[in-house]
Amino acid sequence: MSETVVAGAYGGPEVLSVIDESVPEPGPGQVAIAVRAAGVNPFDHKVYSGAFGTDPALLPLRLGGEAAGVVTAVGADAVGPAGPIRVGDEVIAYRVPGAYAAELLAPASAVVPKPAALSWEQAAGLLAAGATAAHVLEALGVSKGETVLFHGAAGGVGLLAVQLAVGRGATVLGTASPAKHDLLRELGVIPIAYGPGLAERVRAAAPDGVDAAADLVGTDEALDVSLELVPDRARIATIVSFARGAEAGIRLLGGAPGAEPGTDIRAAARLQLTEAAAAGRLTVLVAASYPLREAAAAHRHILEGHTSGKIVLVP
Repeated sequence: MSETVVAGAYGGPEVLSVIDESVPEPGPGQVAIAVRAAGVNPFDHKVYSGAFGTDPALLPLRLGGEAAGVVTAVGADAVGPAGPIRVGDEVIAYRVPGAYAAELLAPASAVVPKPAALSWEQAAGLLAAGATAAHVLEALGVSKGETVLFHGAAGGVGLLAVQLAVGRGATVLGTASPAKHDLLRELGVIPIAYGPGLAERVRAAAPDGVDAAADLVGTDEALDVSLELVPDRARIATIVSFARGAEAGIRLLGGAPGAEPGTDIRAAARLQLTEAAAAGRLTVLVAASYPLREAAAAHRHILEGHTSGKIVLVP
C-alpha cells in the first residue's frame, strides 16, 4: 500500500488528506517508483481549488506532477527519453499524475535519470519549474549580449530562469525583495527591488534598455513596467497574468486557454536541465521540505507567494 495525497473536495488546503492505495504492477511502457521526494507547484493548488471546474465525479483528486525516486519494477519496453529504464535506477518523473505519493506508477516516457549531484529534494524540484523557465527563454529568444528583466526572480521558476539566461550570456535583471538580493547576486543577477519607482530603477541598472521581460509573479506592476520598457510586445511574456496579458498582446505561456503550451520545448528541456544540473551549471534551491502527510501545510506555504526556491514533500 502507498500513502497518497488526495483532495476529497474542492477548496483550500484544508481539503487535502492522505489515503492508502495499492499500486499495480507496471504494464508495458510503465515503471514503478519508490518516491523519495515530490515537487509542489502552484498549479497543483489550482487543480483542487475549483479553477478548472468542480465536477464531483472527479473526486478524490490525486495531486502532483513531478517526483524523484528509485525504480522498483519495470514493464515491457520501459524506455525513457534517455534510454532503457532498469530496476534500481535513480530517476525523476515529470509529467506524471498523482506524484504526491510514497509509490508511483509512471509512463517510462516521463522518466529521466536523476543527476547524482542533486539531492532527492532538489531533483524533485527541477523539472516542472525548469521546463517552464526553459519555455520562457525560448519564447523570448534570449541570446548572448541581450538584457532581460525577470519579475519574481527569486521564486521557483525565477531562480532557474535567471540561471539559464545567465548561461546564455545575457545581462539579467531580477526583481525581488531586498532580503533576496544577495542570493540573486550569487547567481550573476542584478537585483532590483520591486515597488514604486521600479521602472526608474530598471532604467538606471540598464541604461541601454531592456530587450525582453518575463512576468513570473502576476502583478500589475510587472506588466506595467514591462510594457513601458520593452518596445516589442512579442518579447514580453507572462506565465500568470493571462487575462491582462491577452489584452496587452504579449506572449502567454502555459496551460491556460489561448496560451502557448510549449509542449515540445518543455519535453526537450528535461534532458537539457538534468545535464546542466549534473554539470554544475544549474542549482536547484529548496525553500522548504514537508512530510507527505503535511501536504496542506506545504500548500499554505506556497500560497503565501514569497518563497525563494522550491517546496517539496518527502514520504
